[in-house]
Amino acid sequence: MRRDVFQAIADPTRRAILVLIASKAMTPNAIAEHFDSSRQAVSKHLRILSECELVKQEQQGREIYYQLQVDKMKQIDKWLDQFRKIWEGRFNELDNVLSKLKKE
Repeated sequence: MRRDVFQAIADPTRRAILVLIASKAMTPNAIAEHFDSSRQAVSKHLRILSECELVKQEQQGREIYYQLQVDKMKQIDKWLDQFRKIWEGRFNELDNVLSKLKKE
């Protein structure tokens, strides 16, 4: 089953995992220590994030480390940018209205 990136980041636990590994690669056990769920549940989240190419695995000796795939996150940011421009335009309009009301 091919998963959608936005389906993957819709889950709060998966978003928390992305934040957790954004600064450094971590093993599944180290990631699981930050959650009240089982190691198996965290592994399922990591599998979904891997399928969506939001994280990648790197074998170091006997350990597997998960790290953030920055390029995939940039794709999400690019998609969100269209909304950011709309919001900024609306905030600018609101600033103009508030400035006019202050002057009156």
